[in-house]
Amino acid sequence: MNALFGELLPMILGNVLAPIWLIIVLLLLASPGGLLKAAAFVLGMTFIRVAQGLLFGALLAASSDDAAGESGLVAATLKLILGILLLIASFKKWRKEEDPDEPPPKWIQSLDQTTALKAFGLGALGIAIGPKLWAFTLSALAIINGAEIDQTSAIIAYAAYIFFAQILLILAVLFVAVAPKRSRAFLQRATAWLTTYNRPISITAALVFGLLFTWDGVNGFLNR
Repeated sequence: MNALFGELLPMILGNVLAPIWLIIVLLLLASPGGLLKAAAFVLGMTFIRVAQGLLFGALLAASSDDAAGESGLVAATLKLILGILLLIASFKKWRKEEDPDEPPPKWIQSLDQTTALKAFGLGALGIAIGPKLWAFTLSALAIINGAEIDQTSAIIAYAAYIFFAQILLILAVLFVAVAPKRSRAFLQRATAWLTTYNRPISITAALVFGLLFTWDGVNGFLNR
């Protein structure tokens, strides 16, 4: 299981190092009724990721039953696609072009007026329409499917992937729930810092992980 977690770690870090989602959660937390809205937003993200796991995990398991070793080819293909997508995203971010994985500015501006139900929908939609987020999740599922572990262990591994991919969001929500007064100043400082450095963090993370996944994908094909 430790080896499997090591393989999943790049996908987890790729999710964690996308500042925009933490910025959204922090902005929701700072808004009226923010704790409920932020929790709903994270639940919306989780809901779609669980649905992706149920659907595509079953499809990958069925395909590996039909063809031995196919999981390795699927994982290599997904990593290569993910690497290319990340390199393109890094270039677009450097050129200050719009990132299809990031929500439109109108979403950000309307967070103060959103409800918990709408926040749930925004979280779900953010995962559903993000090409790189799809590639991260499908790559994680392909790796888990190729690990040759039993179904219970596979479910635990995927649940761990979802949890750690959203760990910063969960910790932010828990911090506000446990210490609502102390968290106010922290929310302001963290939001300001992330907003200021969102672009360089996104460029660097996309470039580094783009090169990593592209290499892993090509290497997966060469070693078959």
